[in-house]
Amino acid sequence: MSIAEMIQSRRDSMTRSESQLISVILDEYPISGLCSITELAEKAGVSTPTVGRMLQKLGFSGYGHFQAALREELGEMISDPIAKRDVWKNRLPDEHVLNRYCRQALENQRKTVEQVAPDDFDSLCSLLADPNRSIFIAGGRITGTLARYLYLHLQMIRPDVRLMPAAASWPHELLDLRKGDVLVVFDVRRYENAVLVMGQMCHERGAEVVLFTDQWRSPIHKIARLTFSGRIAVPSAWDSVASLLLLTECVIASVQETLWTTVRTRTDDLESAFDTTGLFRKFG
Repeated sequence: MSIAEMIQSRRDSMTRSESQLISVILDEYPISGLCSITELAEKAGVSTPTVGRMLQKLGFSGYGHFQAALREELGEMISDPIAKRDVWKNRLPDEHVLNRYCRQALENQRKTVEQVAPDDFDSLCSLLADPNRSIFIAGGRITGTLARYLYLHLQMIRPDVRLMPAAASWPHELLDLRKGDVLVVFDVRRYENAVLVMGQMCHERGAEVVLFTDQWRSPIHKIARLTFSGRIAVPSAWDSVASLLLLTECVIASVQETLWTTVRTRTDDLESAFDTTGLFRKFG
């Protein structure tokens, strides 16, 4: 687990002062914990012993141990493909790549699903099923494939769904974004500046921001109404987004069932168009 995940999983057992401290740490995570213990305590309005007690509850021997773990996580968050491979290459088991890669990818999916709060998942699906909200979907250089996957399905399920274009074109889409609309954004390490700016601008215009990210969490989490963190590290120079794809497909399945009457009508119309265009082969 990342330190952020550890903190969130034990938040209910913390005192009021410790909860104040947690909020400060998570707000600018992981940079917030790299200052001195005195500075962190002052920012949170708590005593330095409170910081020490909270860290002990998380299993850290002291503030130095905590900061060392944060620095290691920060290195993981900004790792390029070469650095990621260097981490894995010296600890790979002696087995076929198919086995070792798939085992880790499946473990990522298991841990991801275990940490999803059902209430948060239901809240997301309710937002996406709300006919009074337009849905905007965005991703980055790689995660844009996930954004497009969600877009193609939601477009079949309901009207008023848009895929945010890349580069300089996306600000045009904000002209039609209204307060209460939804931005679903995918962003994993190394976290793209353009995606962050997009999220911030949508948030400022009153959109409900939903973030799909990794275990270290994109900076967008600070403005997101809902955040879903997927495990992405695998024995490869590139991350796996299989866990985020699994969550995305669960969302699609849920929203489809909620809106099934509408979905059925739209699907019939779409199939008629496919028949007219000859998109799919017919047998017999």
